[in-house]
This record gives sequence, C-alpha cells and structure tokens, in this order.
Amino acid sequence: MKLSNQQRTKLDNADDALFYDYPRFVNHVDDRFIEQLTDLYRQRLTPNSRILDLMSSWVSHLPTDMKFAHVEGHGLNAEELAKNPRLDHYFVQNLNQNQILPLADQSFDAVINIVSVQYLQYPEVVFAEIHRVLKVGGIAIISFSNRMFYQKAIQAWRDGSESDRTRLVFNYFASVPKGFTKPELVANVTPSSPFLAMLGMASSDPFYAVIATRCEI
Repeated sequence: MKLSNQQRTKLDNADDALFYDYPRFVNHVDDRFIEQLTDLYRQRLTPNSRILDLMSSWVSHLPTDMKFAHVEGHGLNAEELAKNPRLDHYFVQNLNQNQILPLADQSFDAVINIVSVQYLQYPEVVFAEIHRVLKVGGIAIISFSNRMFYQKAIQAWRDGSESDRTRLVFNYFASVPKGFTKPELVANVTPSSPFLAMLGMASSDPFYAVIATRCEI
C-alpha cells in the first residue's frame, strides 16, 4: 500500500530541524516500555555486531551488558546525539528532506528505530535504505507506542488506530519487493484499570515492535 500525498501530511509543516533545534533530554515512553525494549534487544541483537540507531536521541536503550563492534547514531539534534554514551559515531540528517543514508551497502547487522517511525513522510524510501545498509540476514526492529508529537506525525499515523499503525509498519517493510522476511509483531498492551480509564490514563505505555530480517533480492 502506497501512502497518498494527504496521508503524508503533518499538522506542522515547518522545517523539522526547527522543531528539533533544542535538545529534549527526556524519555518519550515509560520505564516499563523501556524495560521491554531493552529485553527484546538482548534477545534479538548479537554481541560484537554493527548497529544503526536510526532517528536516535540521547539514549539508545541498548543493554548495558552487551558490547557491540560499532553503534552508529542518526538524528536531528546533534546535542542529544553527543550525549548518547552508546554511540561510536553519529550524523544529523532530516529524513523528510533527504532519505538517502550516507552509509555503505550491507554495512550493518541491525537497524533499530525507537518511537520515531510515525514522523516519516516517505517511509517506503527510508525502508529501502534500511534494506540497503543491512547485511543479508540482518535484523530491523521498529518499536513504537501510542505517544507522539501529534503535530509532527503524518496523517496516516495520527488518524489510525493502534492496529492500523501496526499494519502501516508491516506495509513499510512490504514496500521493499522481496526485501524482508514476513514481519513479526511483538506486543504487550496492558489494559487500564477502570479508575485510570475514567481519568484517561493508561497503566503503562503499550509496547509494539515490528521485526523483520533482510532477504537477498
């Protein structure tokens, strides 16, 4: 499924670089989400491998007990990236203006993306780039919850249900012909208590991760 021009639109059409001009040294999901994500990385990532943390920030949530050969960071705020202790190198690039990554073909064992996929206006091009930089058999882990900067998320994400958003990410992988294995969904959605639901509050952030590995085309 290809996104329409309308589905790619954001409420805030200003340059993303302006929105991310100042650093935000906060976590955008709760501790339970982070714990689940770190556990997933521990299970699915390989020690001493090369990792690309796409659309990263000041923290990558990688397991502290795992060593990697190289962790490359990408994001929109250099100050945040410079604070991230897991990054061996980083670069700043606006993927809504330029989707082509300045990275060699098949140079990474894994690509991770944390609660940022909702901001991609041209996800099919970015996922083709993820495929390009991954080694054959390399893994991509796209994690997200229900939080977002609403004005910067694309319409297809804003207007969709949580199941719709999961299908979107599945479709992003499928947009690369024969590029990835059938995506796998890992999800943990804790129902709110009746009292918290009345207040419009969830007991914890819902956790979603869509995972696929690169095939040989």
